[in-house]
Amino acid sequence: MTESTTAQPIARGLKNVVIDKTALCLIDGESGRLAYRGYDIHDLAEKSSFEEVAYLLWHGDLPNASQLERFDAALRAARALPHDVVEVIRRVSAAHPMDVLRTAVSALAAFDPDAGDMSEEANLRKGTRLTAQAPAIVAAHHRIRSGEQPLAPDPGLSLAADFLYTLHGKRPDPEAARAIDVDLILHAEHGSNASAFAARVTASTLADLHSAVVSAIGTLKGPRHGGAAEAVMKLVQEIGEPERAEAVIAAKRERGEKIMGFGHRVYRVEDPRARHMRERARELGEKMGQPKWFRILTAIQDAMAPLAERGVNVNVDFYAGAVYYLLGIPEDVFVPMFAIGRMPGWVAQVMEQWQDNTLMRPLLEYEGPRDLEYLPLERRL
Repeated sequence: MTESTTAQPIARGLKNVVIDKTALCLIDGESGRLAYRGYDIHDLAEKSSFEEVAYLLWHGDLPNASQLERFDAALRAARALPHDVVEVIRRVSAAHPMDVLRTAVSALAAFDPDAGDMSEEANLRKGTRLTAQAPAIVAAHHRIRSGEQPLAPDPGLSLAADFLYTLHGKRPDPEAARAIDVDLILHAEHGSNASAFAARVTASTLADLHSAVVSAIGTLKGPRHGGAAEAVMKLVQEIGEPERAEAVIAAKRERGEKIMGFGHRVYRVEDPRARHMRERARELGEKMGQPKWFRILTAIQDAMAPLAERGVNVNVDFYAGAVYYLLGIPEDVFVPMFAIGRMPGWVAQVMEQWQDNTLMRPLLEYEGPRDLEYLPLERRL
């Protein structure tokens, strides 16, 4: 098919364009409903673990006890990074954590024993390693840039707890580990968002899993997709006290500034994931003697309340930044946290794309000049 040259309906940003069918994720933006493989996000966030959710996304149902034990053991065994990949991280340690994550994931492909195998079984093994090693990359990079040595993973800890351990060098308390576990569950999958679509486009060419995930990470780096949690925490610190929130927000809106953490391309009501991070931010703030941050966030939400009638509500990132901040996670690691959680979703999206693959090749409507005369070089002014 040739490129479009005649006027056709244009869906900028592919808004409201359905590209395929999926069994992974149901999003009802009008009622604020989210489900993974038919399981309500509230049940998963309150009762499940990130490891169970990853299994659910890849295998279609929640695991039984023996299935979870085997799957969890495989994840724990895959956490250690190849020595040469750690050296790559050292060489690029001055870069932004998202750049390091993208580079290290690309490097992992060179050391993956299943690199050349495109079977479903091999891709699930690669997905297991990527899910286990993404947090290891982020933690190793932060310790290296801080002048410390990366820590070996602790196989006795869950993925969320081990991330905090390898990041900070001390074993987290159960509340901290659970807060990260819930955060990862909430970020695990969310339909054909920009990064998942980028992964599917790459996968549609029959490129390998690592290449598709690198495409997703590069897409997530953009502030229109990731970055809201970091921006929200900067706003909270700028406001400083709850009493200042209303005036600061009013002034920013008067200047036409975007208030990050509000609004979503899909949801017309509050993002259903937000309430779980709201509760974690409140609990952690009280426990750590820093309730001010939660009160500022609440004051910001109150100041933005008039926009709720127009469908502008808090999204999952609004309270996530406070959770990360309270747990000592650096602000430039907030977006990599999103990537760690989304890794199983990206893998699931790629695997689903390959089940009935069609090369993605949309059209563009040409609006440039036509029938120009070609001039030899000596005649061009």
